[in-house]
Amino acid sequence: MQTHAMPQPALWRRIVWLQSLILGLWLGLAATAASAHVFVATNAAVNFDRAASHFGMHFEINLEAILAGIDPEVKDTSESPNAQEYNRLRALPPEELKKAYEQFQPEFLAGLRFLVDGKPVPAKLVSVQFADVGDLTKVRKTNFEFQGDLPPGATTFAFGWEPKFGKVLLRTIAPHARSLHIEMIEKGGTSQPIVIDNVKSRTTIDMVVDFISVGYQHILPEGLDHILFVTGIFLLSTRMKPILMQVTAFTVAHTLTLGLGTAGIVNVPREIVEPLIAASIVYVAVENILSPNLSPWRPAVVFCFGLLHGLGFASALRDFNLANEDFLVGLLSFNVGVELGQLTIIAICFALVGIWFGEKPWYRQRVVIPGSLVIAAIGAFWFFQRVGLLA
Repeated sequence: MQTHAMPQPALWRRIVWLQSLILGLWLGLAATAASAHVFVATNAAVNFDRAASHFGMHFEINLEAILAGIDPEVKDTSESPNAQEYNRLRALPPEELKKAYEQFQPEFLAGLRFLVDGKPVPAKLVSVQFADVGDLTKVRKTNFEFQGDLPPGATTFAFGWEPKFGKVLLRTIAPHARSLHIEMIEKGGTSQPIVIDNVKSRTTIDMVVDFISVGYQHILPEGLDHILFVTGIFLLSTRMKPILMQVTAFTVAHTLTLGLGTAGIVNVPREIVEPLIAASIVYVAVENILSPNLSPWRPAVVFCFGLLHGLGFASALRDFNLANEDFLVGLLSFNVGVELGQLTIIAICFALVGIWFGEKPWYRQRVVIPGSLVIAAIGAFWFFQRVGLLA
């Protein structure tokens, strides 16, 4: 039976100090994010109707930032020389904001690019909905609806606009869409061509397979931060019991916040979540160095960090804007993909070092400590980069 050695008092104090540091970072970031003003990306969704020979696009736009001439590259709109005008526009009632927009409308419409088979096509502005002022600590979104004709035999669609209008998160929408295109358009670029006939209906089996694939890809190869965190869990011990205790705690936690975050019940800004995910990587790696055994509190700490990672997963899944009837299937399938990705990482770790060197007397000195140092250094770099202290 494996026993867990209690750390020495000096070691215990270092670990408690590390936990306190992480908590302090959390609180500090929360306070910072609460007062931040960000030029948020525009959400754009395109749909195609072959029968009616038209396409439709819906936009949720931070209109006040565009009207005020805020540079999309600023991290905080309060740093812009036009911050005063931006704040004035944000406080306008809908009817007054509409008047300000109508003066700008010709320039705005001229800056939009709707392309079918690489050629510009006109699109009609169907409606604009101006929201009430609401909470001034949050960005107000103005909703635009456009509609344009699809020429006979059209195969691809693309969209772009002026760089001064900011970033666009473009996605396709269709009932049970078989091919879902999601792309961030930056600096006035044009989206990749979307194959119109690929945006078509799919069966439930198709949906399960697609979202398992999306969840798996979110870990391998796209989720380097999650890869390092799971690798850090593995490095502490190659014995199955410590690994299973940590992975189970991590899985239960991120499954919880993945569901709550995707449903919109829990919504923590990425400005908080992403730096703290990096901090969680540092914590796990540093504790690997400080303590040779699974501490009594390690599964609980991993559980807390799993809550953070689940919010990170939720931000990715939320971009798919699942319909109510698709929500549960998409959520469960995505989570299965995430779990398969994590198990693959652990299997790779076992294949590379665990099987061959896990029982060697020098394993900790030559594998665990150097590996954890590298992981901690990468995590620390990401943390300072994500809080804006490094470029």
